[in-house]
Amino acid sequence: MKKSYLILLTILLAGTLKAQDPHFSQFFSSPLTLNPAFTGKFDGLWRLAANHRDQWPSIPKAYVTTSASIDFPILQTRIPEGDVFGLGISGVSDASADNALKLNYGSLSMSYHKAVDENGYNTIGAGFQGTYSSTNLDLTKLTFEDELRQNGFAQGTSQDIPIVLANGNKQNYFDLNAGLLFSGSTNGENNYYLGTSVYHINRPKVNYTDKSWYLSGRVTVHAGGTFPLSDVVAVNASVIHQIQNKASETTLGAALSLNANGDNSNPTNVYIGSWVRLKDAIIPYIGLEVNGLRIGASYDINTSSLKAATGSRGGSEFSIIYIKRPAGPKGIPCPRF
Repeated sequence: MKKSYLILLTILLAGTLKAQDPHFSQFFSSPLTLNPAFTGKFDGLWRLAANHRDQWPSIPKAYVTTSASIDFPILQTRIPEGDVFGLGISGVSDASADNALKLNYGSLSMSYHKAVDENGYNTIGAGFQGTYSSTNLDLTKLTFEDELRQNGFAQGTSQDIPIVLANGNKQNYFDLNAGLLFSGSTNGENNYYLGTSVYHINRPKVNYTDKSWYLSGRVTVHAGGTFPLSDVVAVNASVIHQIQNKASETTLGAALSLNANGDNSNPTNVYIGSWVRLKDAIIPYIGLEVNGLRIGASYDINTSSLKAATGSRGGSEFSIIYIKRPAGPKGIPCPRF
């Protein structure tokens, strides 16, 4: 009986590896976890991005996810004008059930975008990403049903952990991801884009026990754009739909930006808006952009049946993006949200 409880929980935890990857409500602020084709596709010399998400805070440390990346265009003097060749490095740390299950990813990305008009307003690009992943399953941090006694908890199922985890509590694997991205503009001021990406192309194997699990591919389709309404106001909209195994989600929304200093080449923008994850949560968003640094904050408000357990507290999320821009005129509009 003890072993059966442990095996069941191991399957449930390990099953999260094939059910759904870590995700961000501010997906537009984590470009290299969204689509490798975003690598280097921005107006500037280099870009630093970071996200931190604490999901379901009513359950202490249920899911805590942090990502960071840096990317930049390369060989700009050796490729045709209007084209972009990008290179990037990124990492993700995801902890579940108070660090009982930890996943760490390190990725190297590259992309190439080809201009399809003489102004360089419209480009088509492809990106590829290689990822080294490490997972750690620590069942000693969990409490099981058979450990409950009349006067508290005592050792029970945990003594069988060495038997069940026949292949150890750590697993490492290599992963392959790829994506496509179209980015366009009608006048050099607005921008719109459409992209798709596939993660876990090679379906890596994870086997804590004598049974193996294969990571299911994650397919994502996303789109968005920035559309000025006047010299000081713009709409920034985006949508994403992704499917992995039997899990799927659709998130869409927009934010208005107000150019507070009236400088179009180096604006101070204030953002306010909201996204919606269909059948799950409303996600209010606020942001501030100064001198190439954009800080965003959002909070998931659960609207699904899960709100009874979470008290509608879906979780907080913070993002930072800094783009180092050269002195001189503004470049070609690129995806921002």
